Amino acid sequence: MTAKALLFGVGAFAALASISIAQAQPAPAAAPGGAAPAGPATAPPPVTHGPAIPGVCMIAVDQAISGSTVGRFVGTRMDQIVAQVRAELAPEETAINTEGRAIEAARGTMDQAALQSRAANLNLRISNYQKKADQRQKEIQATEQKAITRIGQELDPVVRVVYQTSHCSLLLNRDAVMIGNPAMDITPAAIAGLNTRIQQFQFDREHLDTPAPGAPAAPR
Repeated sequence: MTAKALLFGVGAFAALASISIAQAQPAPAAAPGGAAPAGPATAPPPVTHGPAIPGVCMIAVDQAISGSTVGRFVGTRMDQIVAQVRAELAPEETAINTEGRAIEAARGTMDQAALQSRAANLNLRISNYQKKADQRQKEIQATEQKAITRIGQELDPVVRVVYQTSHCSLLLNRDAVMIGNPAMDITPAAIAGLNTRIQQFQFDREHLDTPAPGAPAAPR
């Protein structure tokens, strides 16, 4: 599970581009000579595992979290929070874009001093917008990290129970193991145990700009 991201940029005359969840994938590189990139590599042949080593177990914690019911709930809730932030920022983004286009259109007719003043005001609005968007990005990251930490706290006792019931003597991080016999993988059992323990919990966006008691509230 990765933190949801907001992307925004400044275009001509500092007009802002649309905010969106970061989902872009890099384009495939062209083969030498301009040829089309090669197709997907042939899948390697299946591995024949040796016998499971008694007492040695593996777990993929990230998979246990993301594959659980509560992990999927957190992913859905984070999508909702990102959508709320986008809706909050969109009106100011639209207003800035509109003002930027209006200033560009008035370049040939407006008094130079008035034009510069209007442009300076727009630049200030853009700066404030960027600060707010950066703040919301940090809040989204903090929110997701806190939710994942909560799941990890719920997962820990589940893993301990599965470790004992599976008669493990050594528990390895599966992500650090190149190849391992899946019979030693307790991740599915951990997911099942986590699903039994918790399915969801309520949480909202963290507010990192909340003032200290007695301090004046920051403008939003």
